[in-house]
Amino acid sequence: MADKPIRADKATAVAELTESFRSAGATVLTEYRGLTVSQLTQLRRSLGKETSYTVAKNTLAKRAAADAGISGLDELFTGPTALTFVSGDVVEAAKGLRDFAKANPKLVIKGGVFEGKAISAAEVTKLADLESREVLLAKLAGAMKGNLSKAAALFQAPLSKAARAAAALADKREKEGAEAA
Repeated sequence: MADKPIRADKATAVAELTESFRSAGATVLTEYRGLTVSQLTQLRRSLGKETSYTVAKNTLAKRAAADAGISGLDELFTGPTALTFVSGDVVEAAKGLRDFAKANPKLVIKGGVFEGKAISAAEVTKLADLESREVLLAKLAGAMKGNLSKAAALFQAPLSKAARAAAALADKREKEGAEAA
C-alpha cells in the first residue's frame, strides 16, 4: 500500500496528517456515524483549543500513521473515522470524548495512540478516569509537605528531648539544693 503513487492533493493531506500524528501527545480514533454537523461542532468546542478533531479517509490516515512510525492501528481504520489529535492535557481530552460519548452514544471510541504506542478503547477510558494533571500535582505536593513536616518533627525531637532533660536536671538540682539548705 505504501508503494502506490498518490495524487498531489492526497499527498498534501497525508503530509498534514503525518505531522499531526508526530506533534500530538496522543491521538484518539472515533467513529462518528450518525452524528450531526452541529453535534460534531459541539464536540470540537468541548475538546478545547489544544485538541483538534479531524475527519479523514481511512487509506490516507493509515498511510500517515505508517509514515509517522505508528503501528497497530490498521484494524481501527474501518468505517467512518475521525482523529482527535491532542497537544495539551491528554486526560482532559479523553474525559471530554468519554463524556460526549455518554451523552451521544453514536460517537464510538475505537482506540488510539499514546506516547507512540497503540492503545485500545478501554485504555482510553482508563486515561479518562485519571485525575487531571493539576490534581495529581497538588496531591503530590501535599504528600511531600506531610513527609517534610514529619522529617522536621523527627529532627527536632532529640533537641527538645535534650532541652526537657536539661530542664528536669536543673529542677532536680534546685530541689536538692533547697532540701540541703
